[in-house]
Amino acid sequence: MGWSEDLEQIGLQERELVFPRFDEETAWDLGSGLRMLAVEMGLAVVIDVRRFGQPLFYSALEGTTPDNVEWVRRKNNVVARFHRSSYAVGLKLKLKNETLQDQCGLPLIDYATHGGAFPITVSGAGVVGSVTVSGLPQRADHELVVEALCGVLGRDYEALRLAAE
Repeated sequence: MGWSEDLEQIGLQERELVFPRFDEETAWDLGSGLRMLAVEMGLAVVIDVRRFGQPLFYSALEGTTPDNVEWVRRKNNVVARFHRSSYAVGLKLKLKNETLQDQCGLPLIDYATHGGAFPITVSGAGVVGSVTVSGLPQRADHELVVEALCGVLGRDYEALRLAAE
């Protein structure tokens, strides 16, 4: 699959993976589920779940580094600014052969358009936060987040996942 197909599927994911409500308990369930997935798969990732301006769940698994923390921060900034997944923003820019710095003047030190941050959307309220993973290749970071969101929201991951590369 190519970038355009991934971008189309991410749009579907963003429309379908919507919470009826989102609070501290929901954040804990999402973060814990994501952590369990990562541990079961033996992955070295940092996990961050937040309402904008308020961290609600954080976990750094064995094998991660402080650099992963920076990637999480930069990916979160993309979701907070554009209310889209960091992977979708990055793919849109790749298709135009542009960067955030070219398009918006945003410093790359503060924004990373790599996969792994996904908007937390609440029905009737819109995007209220993000869930982010760092430690894997960007497409895998994105897919791990989507799999965890599907688990918490009771959605069929196989129907929403990105096609095999």
